[in-house]
Amino acid sequence: MTDLKLIALDSEDLEVISAHVQDAVIRVADMGHARADRRFALLMNRFDWESDKPRARGLRKRAALHFDAVAHVAYAGFDPAAPEGVVELLSIGFTPAEAPSGTVELRFAGGGTVRLGVDYIEARLTDLGAAWAAAARPVHILD
Repeated sequence: MTDLKLIALDSEDLEVISAHVQDAVIRVADMGHARADRRFALLMNRFDWESDKPRARGLRKRAALHFDAVAHVAYAGFDPAAPEGVVELLSIGFTPAEAPSGTVELRFAGGGTVRLGVDYIEARLTDLGAAWAAAARPVHILD
C-alpha cells in the first residue's frame, strides 16, 4: 500500500485532496495556525478511500495536511480551544477572491468550519505511517 503525498496549487488539485481526506477524524488539539510561518496545519486519521483491497470496515491512516500563505483563520461551530474535542472532516472547498487569493473552507460534520484566508492555494497532504483497521466504514445518509 502506497503512502499519499499530494500537493494542491489550484482549486481542482484541492478537490482531489478533499476526496482523500473525506471522513478524516481530527483532534481539535491537533490543528493550529502558526502565524509567524503563515501556515495552518492539522494531523488526522484519514479513511483510506483509495485502498485497492477494500475490507468490510476499511482502513485508516495517520496523515498531515498543511496550508501555506495563510493570512487569517476563523473558526465556527466548535471551540478551537477544547483540547479533547474531536471533529470529522467532510470536505475542503475554495472560494476565490481577487486572484489568486481566496478562502479555503474546511467543513466538518455537525456544521463546524475553519475558514482560511489565503494569498494563494498551496496545500500538502502526506501520509505518515502504516494503516490500521477502521472501527467502522463511514456512511453518508443523503436527503
